[in-house]
Amino acid sequence: MNLITRNDELAEACARLVSAPYIAVDTEFMREQTFWPKLCLVQIAAGGTEVLIDSLAPGLDLAPLFELMVNEKVLKVFHSARQDIEIVHHLAGVIPHPIFDTQVAAMVCGFGEAVSYSMLVKRLLNRNLDKTSRFTDWSRRPLSDRQLTYALGDVTHLRDLYPRLRAQLDKSERASWLNEEMAVLTDPATYELHPEQAWRRLKMRVKTPKALAVLMELAAWREREAQTQDVPRARILKDEALYDIASQTPRTQEDLGSLRTLHNGFARSMRGRAVLEAVARGLERDPNTIPPIERGEPMPPEAQAVVDLLRVLLKARAGRHGVAPKLIATSDELEEIARSGDVDLPVLRGWRRKLFGDDALALKRGELALAIKDGEVTVLEPEALAGGDLQSAGQPKHKA
Repeated sequence: MNLITRNDELAEACARLVSAPYIAVDTEFMREQTFWPKLCLVQIAAGGTEVLIDSLAPGLDLAPLFELMVNEKVLKVFHSARQDIEIVHHLAGVIPHPIFDTQVAAMVCGFGEAVSYSMLVKRLLNRNLDKTSRFTDWSRRPLSDRQLTYALGDVTHLRDLYPRLRAQLDKSERASWLNEEMAVLTDPATYELHPEQAWRRLKMRVKTPKALAVLMELAAWREREAQTQDVPRARILKDEALYDIASQTPRTQEDLGSLRTLHNGFARSMRGRAVLEAVARGLERDPNTIPPIERGEPMPPEAQAVVDLLRVLLKARAGRHGVAPKLIATSDELEEIARSGDVDLPVLRGWRRKLFGDDALALKRGELALAIKDGEVTVLEPEALAGGDLQSAGQPKHKA
């Protein structure tokens, strides 16, 4: 088993891999105790070459690996690529390209929304995936032979999955669909973390513009602290505490110390002072920079009815074309179409619009109708129903 721990070994391996038309890549990392993922191991397989790169080996310079990641002549094959790409981008400031994500390809090819890597390996390669070291601590050294065998298996299977999925994509003429998804994954903007936008990831709601302004400042402060100190956000301040502070808007140490979500002594600490400064910034914030409060009001019944019809159309269209519904449109997008119509949404761009978006808009406008014919959902022109019941409506426009 080729475990690389020295610079000359890495340079030699990358020199061999650069001649491969594609390489399968996977990473093992830890991030439970850090903000940024800690890269522990890199696995690569291509043709007859299989290597494991110990990224924690003392003095190992990963520059040849990062050069390989951006070599335009070598396709990088990942499964669920986002976190792997995030690690490379954080460590080297580059985005692997070109790439092929087998998870996304599987959804495009009709394997469903929730198909796991192990299930994909079983269905396409008829192999059982070893899961014995799945939750191991990859940062501890030395790594056992069992861990290394498990890690290498991920990319050897991945190497063999790629041509099978590629062939299915080419046969279905959906390669362009996948390319649109890969463009998002290789866009640097996908991996940019702006502290000023950190509040958008929070799930709980506040009730007033003043509380939202304070929450925005608190979330930005926490994000900067977590990034700088490389610790999880909750290690700086838990979400519950953010909402408590935003709702109560404490101005003094005494006010801050009275909050139940903060431990004794927090108000007198450096972080306590920083929190009070963030509260003050929020209270002084220009009201024009505060977005409207989301009230979470229920959708009107007529709009909810449109959403229900759109879900039927989406499920039927996805089933007919063998594409995971989640890849075509999200629930939020269906609701936005029902509320606002033709707005700038991913489902109303590119292949999604051709497959579903145009008919979704037409259905909302009353230019299409849904019906059941021969056990399948079909799309009918409204005038086809004008003369009476479905039995006399003539031929459907097309199956959904």
